[in-house]
Amino acid sequence: MTMLTLVWYFTICTLLCQSIVFGQRIVAVGDIHGDYHRMLTILKFSGIVDDDAHWAGGDTIFVQTGDIVDRGDDTIKLYQLIQKLQEEAPLHGGQVVSLLGNHEIMNLSGDWRYVSEHDIQIFGGVEERKKAFAPEGWIGRDLVEKNLTAKVGTSVFVHGGIHPSFAQEGVEGINLKTRQTILDYVESRGRHDPYKVFGGHGPTWYRGYALDDGNICSILDEALDLLEADRMVMGHTVQRDGMIHTRCGGKAVLIDIGISHVYGGHFGALEIVGDELTALYRDGRRRLLVDRGRPKMIHQEL
Repeated sequence: MTMLTLVWYFTICTLLCQSIVFGQRIVAVGDIHGDYHRMLTILKFSGIVDDDAHWAGGDTIFVQTGDIVDRGDDTIKLYQLIQKLQEEAPLHGGQVVSLLGNHEIMNLSGDWRYVSEHDIQIFGGVEERKKAFAPEGWIGRDLVEKNLTAKVGTSVFVHGGIHPSFAQEGVEGINLKTRQTILDYVESRGRHDPYKVFGGHGPTWYRGYALDDGNICSILDEALDLLEADRMVMGHTVQRDGMIHTRCGGKAVLIDIGISHVYGGHFGALEIVGDELTALYRDGRRRLLVDRGRPKMIHQEL
């Protein structure tokens, strides 16, 4: 392990492995997929930003679980907003934790299957968009420094889900392997993935806790024990009714509600304060109830 890697390792532990004050507010939002208007509306009614889109969350920790990009057209505005809030939040005692989703990784590695033509035009063409998503570009250099997962208090946040085979590495280990390999993965256009951290069973793709039945809750318990966490909060699998759902006695929390107009344009965020989980919607707050059934979804596309 190089000195640079060691410095990075202890830096992410300081930022993402720290304990929070019990009762400190956490707000999490799932997949956005290129819809700036709905994202901004959610941030406003959740108390994260003011009417001018500046940080208004105080010491709130705001978590976005990836897939900001693709399908919609607002890539530039969304990444500009996230980067601005990352700078503003610490000035008020808050923090923005922005994680990688599978679509961020796809865009970094040149997989643009879900990029709209209009989005490309807004960038000024294909070459300008490539420059922005390159590791040295204004979006790319931010993305290659992001993590796949974060533990905030007793909750683990991730885009897809963390199977025990990855959970045994711990949050720090998963992020360390991400940082060690992401540049080679991008340069090889997705072919170099020695730890399979970006693969179909990896943390940005795994859907088991959202879709599988049988002993899936036992598998989740094993993962949470390894991660020393109470629950896992995940995006990636769209909930058809636009509502946040829980499974496995509230240990799996599914927050991809289809925010983008492409998926129905729903508005909502998750709030965690202490041991209480609340869904925040435009029409009010709803305490999350335990849902042991199979959640509804739109489909299983990328």
